Amino acid sequence: MEEIRISSDSRNQMIDLTSRVQQVVHESGVEEGTCLIYCPHTTAAITINEGADPAVREDILNALDEIVPDIDFKHTESNSDAHIKSSIVGPGERVLVRGRKLKLGRWQKIFFCDFDGPRSRRVWVKVEG
Repeated sequence: MEEIRISSDSRNQMIDLTSRVQQVVHESGVEEGTCLIYCPHTTAAITINEGADPAVREDILNALDEIVPDIDFKHTESNSDAHIKSSIVGPGERVLVRGRKLKLGRWQKIFFCDFDGPRSRRVWVKVEG
């Protein structure tokens, strides 16, 4: 298992991890298998979506803000919305590997989603043959 370190610079941000995950896959030597990308934080998540148009990321973050409005949360750390967004998006993704490469669709990228930034974070990547 490898660890990728990430730093966000805004409260809600989607950071493209694709090239860093691809590097882990290539260095693993696994020709065919799967790659698990996992986020061990309760206010962040991992997703796969379009990476060509940055407006897609903005739309996703804006939609999540609409889905999780600012209400009178019981949790007193002022980040309940981040916990809920993290649960909606999910902590991880699994991608097929073939020829030591991630088998993503043409427009797909792997994103780390921070909903309680700015922070220093980590993501764990495991490649299995």
